[in-house]
Amino acid sequence: MTDKPIKGPASYFPSIEKTYGRPIAEWQALVRQNYPAKHMELVALLKTEHGMGHGHAIAIVAHTLAEDQG
Repeated sequence: MTDKPIKGPASYFPSIEKTYGRPIAEWQALVRQNYPAKHMELVALLKTEHGMGHGHAIAIVAHTLAEDQG
């Protein structure tokens, strides 16, 4: 059995948790609380209200939206 490297937005998750001190589940809950906002509105929320960097905010929003769309 081989461990495949994590790709896509989830590859940022360890860095996000380390940098901002909150688990990904909390960030995803925050994104979901602000539905039905659009993708870039959610990114702006994470950046302006929580000081998150652009790439990290994009990763969280993209991954959360993808999970919820199914």
